[in-house]
Amino acid sequence: MRPLQLSGLAKLNQHLPKPPNPEQVTALENELFVDADLSVNYSVLTLSSCAIATFGLISNSTAVIIGAMLIAPLMLPLRGLAFSALEGNVNLFRKSITAIIFGTVVAILLSCLLGLLVNLPQFGSEFLARVRPNLVDLGIAVTAGVISGFAKVRKGISDALAGTAIAVALMPPLCVVGLSLAKQLWGYSSGAFLLYVTNLLGITLACMTVYIIAGYAKATRSLGVAMALTSLLFLPLGSNFVQLLREAQLQQQHRELENAISTILERETITVGQNTQLLQTKIDWNSNPPKVFLVLAAQKEITPKQVREVEAFITRTLDQPMRLYIYVNQVQVIHADSETTNTAELELFREQFRSTPTIDPFNPLHSTPNPSPTEDTEDIEEPMPTWEKPPKE
Repeated sequence: MRPLQLSGLAKLNQHLPKPPNPEQVTALENELFVDADLSVNYSVLTLSSCAIATFGLISNSTAVIIGAMLIAPLMLPLRGLAFSALEGNVNLFRKSITAIIFGTVVAILLSCLLGLLVNLPQFGSEFLARVRPNLVDLGIAVTAGVISGFAKVRKGISDALAGTAIAVALMPPLCVVGLSLAKQLWGYSSGAFLLYVTNLLGITLACMTVYIIAGYAKATRSLGVAMALTSLLFLPLGSNFVQLLREAQLQQQHRELENAISTILERETITVGQNTQLLQTKIDWNSNPPKVFLVLAAQKEITPKQVREVEAFITRTLDQPMRLYIYVNQVQVIHADSETTNTAELELFREQFRSTPTIDPFNPLHSTPNPSPTEDTEDIEEPMPTWEKPPKE
């Protein structure tokens, strides 16, 4: 039994990486010296990737941002920084930190300049996705650092693959910092810079760990310093993560409540359920009590008394006070042979257009109805959110 166990361990050891010899360690150190060099190639790639990433953020184009990731060189000096910190190589550490600072400052300045020139009034989802980092971003950074370090010590893995993983974490946040500074969005700039620092420390810590496990370096006090600095990020990142979870839960509750209100109105009320079509429902949860905005297509007039009755019915059914606002799009069908329209003709017309989703006369986006808000005068003065306010003739 024991010889079989020894044979299994021997086979396992054949597949495990062997400890590097001094020549391999020296070769790795020389390669890291070259990677950390502040050369013309590094400068050109930094400027190019920053410009592409900034334009991708301005145009909200994921594909363009990915293009910037493919050429971003910021991961090259990071691996030298991790190795030099473990080995105490002052020259390599100085070269690495100089290249990182240069890339950071140049990226922020260039993106800020482009932001001032373009002067975009607002930014898209790609920009907003990088202004509030959380623990998930730290996990991404650590994973990317593992890939980068493993690609350096393990032959056969392309550096471009690791470079793409690192660029995902580094260049776009720097460009977000510059664009935020151009618009004086201090909160966004600080959030994006926190993301950049998170990725920087996470990648460095992961590279250190890979070097130690692979046998290219020994664990020193610098590893503890990196772990301590990274742990300081848990408070803001954890706070953002908890807040993100709460917002997701709250949004889910709001969606379920909106669907419940629509179902109640259509199935259990005469005002909305008969001879009308509910086009849109929106709830303003920031007000107290919440305001429910409905857009109806109807052939009849809806009175304030009906609105009050429906409002009271929703409040009783959901056991939550609600304030109801109904905007009615009056629908009429007119043809050449008659001056009035009966219910049968209207229903026939409705069915015809329901089968043609590209043209819907009961949708305010495809028609120019005459709005008739059905609340009391004091309530009409309260502004309705712009998403569903019908156009005035």
